[in-house]
Amino acid sequence: MYQMVELEDTVRIPPSELSADQDDVARRLVHRSFEGRLNKKHGFTLLTTHVRRLGEGRVIHGDGAVYQRVKFDALTFKPDVGEVVEGTICEVVEFGAFVRFGPLDGLLHMSQIMNDYLNVDLGNERLTGKETGRTLGIGDRVRARLVTVSLNELSPRESKIGLTMRQPGLGKIDWLEEDRLAAAEGRPIRAAGQGRRPPRRPKEA
Repeated sequence: MYQMVELEDTVRIPPSELSADQDDVARRLVHRSFEGRLNKKHGFTLLTTHVRRLGEGRVIHGDGAVYQRVKFDALTFKPDVGEVVEGTICEVVEFGAFVRFGPLDGLLHMSQIMNDYLNVDLGNERLTGKETGRTLGIGDRVRARLVTVSLNELSPRESKIGLTMRQPGLGKIDWLEEDRLAAAEGRPIRAAGQGRRPPRRPKEA
C-alpha cells in the first residue's frame, strides 16, 4: 500500500524563475506539481524528495519557459484488492458506512458489516445489530479488507472503493478485542448472527 518509488517527469520553469537557483526551483515545482496527485499506476503521491535535474532544460518556440526533465523519489499510497486496512468510520448512510484510511474513503455496505440485520440511526450516525446489539458509528476504528478498487485520476474523491468485514479477524476493533477476551475466558463469542444468548443453566443432577 505504501511504497517508495523513483519517478521521472518534466516540470515547466517559468521565465520569472530562470534567474533563481535551478535546483531549488525544480524541487519546489516537483512538490507543487506531484504531491497530492493521483495516478492509477502508483496511486497517491504523498511526498516527493531527492529531486534531481536531468541534463539541461529545453525551450519550446513561442514559450519563454524552460522544460526541465527531473527524477525524484516519491512516497506513494496505492490500495490493492485483497489488502487489509485499518481506518475510521467517517460517515454513516442509509446503505452502510464510509471508512477513511490514508487519503481515501471506502464504502462498507450494510451487507458487508456483519451477519445480522442492521438498524440505521442517521440522527445519531450509528448502525446497530438487531441480534448482537453491536453498534458502529462515527469515529469507530475498524479493520476491513478491500474487495473493489476503482481509482478516479481526475476526481480522486469520486474513486470507488468497496470494503468487507465479513471475514474472520475483521470488524470493529472493539468487537475483535471482546471476542479475544471471550475466547480466552471460555465464554461464547458474541459473533454476528448468533444473537445475545442467555447464560446456560447447569444441568440438574
